[in-house]
Amino acid sequence: MKIGIICYPTFGGSGVVATELGKAMADKGHKVHFITYNRPFRLDHYHENIYYHEVNVPDYPLFEHLPYETALAGKLVDVTRFDNLDLVHVHYAIPHASAALFAKNILAESGKSLPVITTLHGTDITLVGRDNTYAPVVEYSINKSDGVTAVSKSLKEETEEFFNIKREIEVIPNFIDFTRFSKLDKDHFKKAIAPNDEKILIHVSNFRKLKRVDDVIRVFNGVRKEIPCKLLLAGDGPERANIETLCRNSEYTDDIRFLGKQEAIEELLAVSDLFIMPSASESFGLAALEGMACRVPLISSNIGGLPEINIHGKTGFLSDLSDAEDMTRNALLLLKDDDKLNEFKEQAYLQARKFDIETVMPVYEKYYEKVIQDSKSNAK
Repeated sequence: MKIGIICYPTFGGSGVVATELGKAMADKGHKVHFITYNRPFRLDHYHENIYYHEVNVPDYPLFEHLPYETALAGKLVDVTRFDNLDLVHVHYAIPHASAALFAKNILAESGKSLPVITTLHGTDITLVGRDNTYAPVVEYSINKSDGVTAVSKSLKEETEEFFNIKREIEVIPNFIDFTRFSKLDKDHFKKAIAPNDEKILIHVSNFRKLKRVDDVIRVFNGVRKEIPCKLLLAGDGPERANIETLCRNSEYTDDIRFLGKQEAIEELLAVSDLFIMPSASESFGLAALEGMACRVPLISSNIGGLPEINIHGKTGFLSDLSDAEDMTRNALLLLKDDDKLNEFKEQAYLQARKFDIETVMPVYEKYYEKVIQDSKSNAK
């Protein structure tokens, strides 16, 4: 197959999933064309079956806001005509799905069929998509796509509850590439962070309000009162300055390290003992699953898709939203008992194995084939 992939090229989960899926498809021999405004950060090596097409938006004085959606549609038309794409898979509803449908209609004028698959990832539905400005476009784009997937049952249910959905949404979960995410031997690295064998807690996110990083600090402070430990904060975003101020006012500020965006996040997960994710919205929790793949149990809220990956009392613990006290108790329950912690680490790993890319990628492959075949049948 010749597959077009449209995604955000940043550190967010949707871009990571899109890129890793494209790479896996390329390994199977499919031709994969990434179409976006920057090279995806996980697209870091040459592959003979992978192509990258940069979307450029001309800066005309007439435009107060550059029309990226229109430029993206035009680029997709150009790539499809020249490379004869069999389908395009768009990740994140806004603006990718509507741009792809625009391109599909343009191509149809010249007799070219381009099936569109839209994958819903989370805040494109639960936050941005619910804005009255965007909601009609999101609903239309879902209903007019040739195939629609959601990364969790929870997200599918939320989509169907909020929008008037007239087509089937297939649940295909996010996944882990275990050739990259595994428990690495990083004892020397761990010694540099925790020279006295302190326990290491970690949080990875884009530091938006809904990630509730302030609750991460509250949990850490509660744990630190009881046992020696360190906190690693990986990522960056609009709330970072506020969180830095919060940490500077903490008596445990010397035990907290801000690491910014990290491409080799697996090296940090390899030395961590516990992942803290108290999110107010989490359609899946890919960062947490990457931690579980590295044998890091999860302390999380019971929001969205998190209960679908974090099995309470087995791979970690679930707490009600904003209940930092309960999260602290659960964290201490593990960190004070090495035998229990090691048991949870192994169970977290076994749970993560269910989401191996080698298991999930063929599901996408079959779905692609089905959508292409259905599109051909409908065209007759």
